[in-house]
Amino acid sequence: MRKKVTKAIFPVAGMGTRFLPATKSVPKEIMTLVDRPLVQYAIDEARAAGIKEFIFVTSRGKGALEDYFDHAPQLEQELRKKGKTELLETLQSTNMDSGAIAYIRQHKALGLGHAVWCARRLIGNEPFAVMLPDDVIAAEKPCLQQMVEAYEETGGSMVAAMEVEPSRTSSYGILDTSEERGDRVKVNGMVEKPAVDEAPSNLAVIGRYILAPTVLKNLNKLKSGSGGEIQLTDAIAQEIEQDRDVYGFRFRGQRFDCGSKAGFLQATVAFGLAREELRDELSAYLQSISQVDCAAQ
Repeated sequence: MRKKVTKAIFPVAGMGTRFLPATKSVPKEIMTLVDRPLVQYAIDEARAAGIKEFIFVTSRGKGALEDYFDHAPQLEQELRKKGKTELLETLQSTNMDSGAIAYIRQHKALGLGHAVWCARRLIGNEPFAVMLPDDVIAAEKPCLQQMVEAYEETGGSMVAAMEVEPSRTSSYGILDTSEERGDRVKVNGMVEKPAVDEAPSNLAVIGRYILAPTVLKNLNKLKSGSGGEIQLTDAIAQEIEQDRDVYGFRFRGQRFDCGSKAGFLQATVAFGLAREELRDELSAYLQSISQVDCAAQ
């Protein structure tokens, strides 16, 4: 019987330099998208997919991230006293049970593959998910839940994939694919950030993975790859070389790259418009801006 995916790794050790000076004191992962930190969107998606154990790979200066998931008894008591039941429920939904969450330090910034490898002892011999909080995905059914359901049929390893402009392939891990099976594609190979004229396709890997534990063994053997870092893509590519199945999964939903300022702003607008209590006022404001721009032209 195939083992269920109940563990997820969240690599959050990066310094978030693209968002300085904000990230001088605030970890990028708890910067707010409307009224929830980026990491909360990833946690909610993981919970919907059946994840029970949450493993954060962190670095120095991430104390605020750890505090975010802790209980806040004084604040809860104050909300309870004032009868703010809805806010209290929202606050309590961010709490993590004792033992459900673990923190591992990545002492050197050696890449995504190295970050995942740091959590190897907590994964053991089980399939696991990897989620990058920078990639926020708006979907009717959460992206990781879609993937878990597909994985239960296929096994192997699976990466979320979407088509990008051919000129952007050098910014992603790119799939070399063969047969299409609906929302799944069989992967023949993977290349990390290939030159535009060398990309095998324009199907890019984005920040959701379901991986076999053998990927961790591959990481044990890897030396630095593209950019001088240990690439997770290279460890997954070794699965293919060892005749193990790897699939690309074309998820249903819209992905926002919240690791960039433009992507973060786009997500803020999209998620704001999706909120009933914000939609009318925000929409009216955006229309007024558009009218001013048109008049200026």
